[in-house]
Amino acid sequence: MKTLTTTQELADFCKAAAGYDYVTVDTEFLRERTYYSKLCLVQLAVPSEDEDSAVLVDPLADGLSLDPLYDLFRDESVVKVFHAARQDLEIFWVEAAVFPKPLFDTQVAAMVCGFGEQVGYETLVRKICKQGVDKTSRFTDWSRRPLSEAQKTYALADVTHLRQIYEHLSAQLKKSQRSHWVSEELRTLTEPGTYIIRPEDAWKRVKTRTNSAKFLAVVRELAQFREGYAQDNNVPRSRVFKDDALIELASTKPKTPSDLGGSRLLLREARKGAIAEGILAAVKRGVNCPADELPRVDNSRDKLKVNPALADLLRVLLKSKTESSGVAAKLIATSSELDQLAAGERALPSMSGWRFEVFGEDALKLCDGKIALAAKGQTVKVVALPG
Repeated sequence: MKTLTTTQELADFCKAAAGYDYVTVDTEFLRERTYYSKLCLVQLAVPSEDEDSAVLVDPLADGLSLDPLYDLFRDESVVKVFHAARQDLEIFWVEAAVFPKPLFDTQVAAMVCGFGEQVGYETLVRKICKQGVDKTSRFTDWSRRPLSEAQKTYALADVTHLRQIYEHLSAQLKKSQRSHWVSEELRTLTEPGTYIIRPEDAWKRVKTRTNSAKFLAVVRELAQFREGYAQDNNVPRSRVFKDDALIELASTKPKTPSDLGGSRLLLREARKGAIAEGILAAVKRGVNCPADELPRVDNSRDKLKVNPALADLLRVLLKSKTESSGVAAKLIATSSELDQLAAGERALPSMSGWRFEVFGEDALKLCDGKIALAAKGQTVKVVALPG
């Protein structure tokens, strides 16, 4: 197996890859000690029987530039095939502001093709390739050099089997005329907003037990400081302070460094220096927040007047549509979306695109009393009601 360690070697491979219909791609990275993922390895393969049709690229090699790979990503004549691409795409977007286009994600395609929800790579290798995957190197330190032969073998298998998986799923999608379904799902993966985390919005991910606007104002300022500090210093937000410490700080509202010393949950490193200063300043801003700038929680979903019987019927209809279409239920509509439908909301994902075709149209008819559901043996059928 070949490891590319120079820009010229990578350029040569990418030039050859540009002559194929697709290239399979995977990465190995570390994120335990950083805010942004550290790219440690890139695996590439093209549909060929040549010995060098699958390679490893070492982004940690001195002087190696990934620009030839990014040029290949921009070449829209070559499909870039990933499995569960989101984290890989985030790395490439953060590193070079580039998205691989056109994109094919075998995990999304597998959900459309009836392989279940969030199907893993190993499952697809077993079901489609009729082989197993050695998992022993999965949690190794990919930043250490040299890589062991076991690591290299594990990493390369992530793109070699992917070729057969892609060809199988692609053919199945073409046969069922569902390729555009996958394309619809993948649009969000190639939108920059999917990967941009704005510090001012970080508070919305913090779970609290109260919706007090004054309390949430302090939570908002603390979360914004933490997110900004973590991004600027490339450290995990939990290394600044964890959510439970954030909630404690929002409750106790410390004013001085000595007040921070009384915290039960704050890390020792956060009780001094820049983090301590940031915490005290954030608390002060939150406490002094003007009334017209206080955060508001959207409670509209909690106030939904859900028809529970209709919600149950929608769940039965969804299960029936899942079985008849072979598409994972989670990909068609979420449980909360069914409740929203049963409460009269219509501006929902299942009301447009392929989801409307598979489920939304009959869901609307069920809500409007135009169809009924009837059990027949082990199946549920849709019955049109006289108009």
